[in-house]
Amino acid sequence: MATPAISFGCSIGQIAPGHIAEFAQRAEALGFDRLVTGPGKLQATYALTRALDAGDYDEVVVVGTAGAIDPRLDALVYDVTAAIQHDVTDIDGIVGQHVSLPTRVEFGRDGVTIATGDHFVDDSEAVSVIRPLGAGLVDMETYAYAWVAHRFGVPIRVLKSVSDRAQDGAITDWRTTVAACSAQLRERFLEDYGV
Repeated sequence: MATPAISFGCSIGQIAPGHIAEFAQRAEALGFDRLVTGPGKLQATYALTRALDAGDYDEVVVVGTAGAIDPRLDALVYDVTAAIQHDVTDIDGIVGQHVSLPTRVEFGRDGVTIATGDHFVDDSEAVSVIRPLGAGLVDMETYAYAWVAHRFGVPIRVLKSVSDRAQDGAITDWRTTVAACSAQLRERFLEDYGV
């Protein structure tokens, strides 16, 4: 029988250990395997590839924080519908296009599109480049998780709690709100999965 997997981004595991420890123990007790990958696309790709290669999973559930670049998005938990990359360009210099990877990875559910990149977005200039790509949220791992899960043929669900506005001072906002985000994610996970 396949096991559900839950992946925690580095932010929750490192910043709010009290919340995540209880959350993780409850999830593990109900048959979820826990995976903490660390920040960025490479660490996410490596960790999830190893996990999916070593086990049989029927779903990957990712929980973590994200910056909101769409002013209509409040500080809530959002399902992610698709992931794009904001820190790549193709051979013609088109932002968001990779030379060999798909531009967009779809999740097959309603939600918000997230733009992933290997740097923390914290200024309005970066947001003005990313927003036209069609994303409402930004993070550092989701595209990698989605790409790996799709390569292995495992469905993925991503839940992101808004921690900041990805503008000047976002890192300060993130550090201040990450515990509240962790509590929101724990509540949502309990509501959706009974954990």
